[in-house]
Amino acid sequence: MSNNNESGVVTYNEVSADYLDNRQLKKGVAGWVLLASLGVSYVISGDFAGWNFGLAQGGFGGMLIATVLMGIMYTFMVFGLAELSSSLPTAGGGYSFARRAMGPWGGFLTGTAILLEYSIAPAAIAVFIGAYVNSIFGIDGPLVYAGCYIAFIGIHLLGAGEALKIMMCITGVAVIALLVFALGLIPHFDVNNLLDIAVNTEAAGATPFLPEGYIGIWSAIPFAIWLFLAVEGVPLAAEETTNPGRDMPRGIITAMVILLIFAFGVLFLAPGVAGSEMMKDHGAPLVGALQVVYGENSSIATFVNIVGLFGLIASFFSIIYAYSRQVFALSRAGYLPRFLSITGERKVPTMALIIPGIIGFLLSLTGEGDLMITMAVFGATISYALMMLSHIILRFKEPNLERPYRTPGGIFTTGIAFILSIVAFASTFLVSLEAAMWAGIFYAILVAYFAFYSRHHLVGKVPDEEFAAIAQAESELS
Repeated sequence: MSNNNESGVVTYNEVSADYLDNRQLKKGVAGWVLLASLGVSYVISGDFAGWNFGLAQGGFGGMLIATVLMGIMYTFMVFGLAELSSSLPTAGGGYSFARRAMGPWGGFLTGTAILLEYSIAPAAIAVFIGAYVNSIFGIDGPLVYAGCYIAFIGIHLLGAGEALKIMMCITGVAVIALLVFALGLIPHFDVNNLLDIAVNTEAAGATPFLPEGYIGIWSAIPFAIWLFLAVEGVPLAAEETTNPGRDMPRGIITAMVILLIFAFGVLFLAPGVAGSEMMKDHGAPLVGALQVVYGENSSIATFVNIVGLFGLIASFFSIIYAYSRQVFALSRAGYLPRFLSITGERKVPTMALIIPGIIGFLLSLTGEGDLMITMAVFGATISYALMMLSHIILRFKEPNLERPYRTPGGIFTTGIAFILSIVAFASTFLVSLEAAMWAGIFYAILVAYFAFYSRHHLVGKVPDEEFAAIAQAESELS
């Protein structure tokens, strides 16, 4: 055992010579187009279901303002992540950035917050897939959820290149569904439909635009986040990217531009045709809006219903990829049990795909999609704050770090994203104290594991830890 401590915070263990040989990802399988597709794929399910619950919290006005604020937060955050991922291209993503900026504790707190988000989000999406399947075939529940996990984890086990290409095709089909939805509803849009939710006269500042008053804006934030949630996962593909310094910024920024267009498209069109009152708790809002105009059994509504499944599947499929890479990176460095990072002949982390999948399936059995959205947002917003803080710290701590891409506006940009992420984190307690408390318990369990065990059993000879060790050595020399 080597006591190579950072101020006594952690202990690094010696490992066998073939340790890293058994933990290798396939290099060069993704260029910027695949990365952009991956970014859209992570998020696109949010356009098909889940966002509309924000209408119940804040009405159209509250949801619109929340979406504008979160659109700013995510856009500015993406600019920061484009810089960080081009400078520190490892499979750890946010964990690697925070590890470099704030040490092992900062890295672990960030990585586990991301893991909390990515473990829970697929469970929520599985519930929404069940609602869509039920509307088409009359089948819902555990069989649908289990089928999703088994089928798509199985595809990922075939290899990263194969999985990412299949994911891009699925995402393309989902984009077609969104375009058909938009073209079908634009002629029938009526701005008066947006404001049909009854005004809560007891709420401060309540108007037809803000039926739940000012507090409704804050309450709608977790559901506005659902329109962008997980785009920050693109850097997790860094070790499998052809040229991270060039491809990462291009891919994640392109994805964000596309997602902004989709987000405001569905937000205006669905309630602008069917009414916010009808959309606020609809299980399949895009289909419901089309049915109002064209009839329940119309071909266009049926098409979007069936093809819309691909949007949910795309996000489900891609977030499985994301959680497996986050688990892989944390496990490879010893923060999580090391067996989770072992890769086979196809260079995929088998146990990092399967174990979180089992946990996600068990969570999906609750059927509480909106509750799990809030839990996922709890973890996500913690990671956002820590990643933006990492960008700010590294600008001061390591001004000479090679940065193939530099964030427009520098720390001012990421500082705004940091502030908005704190606001977004606080909103989870407002929407559902139960969800925030459950997420907090899961997070606390992981933190306790690190505090009492894994920080004494880390592995120094992995990319994320070596990056930090080099930086520390350079700092001591200077």
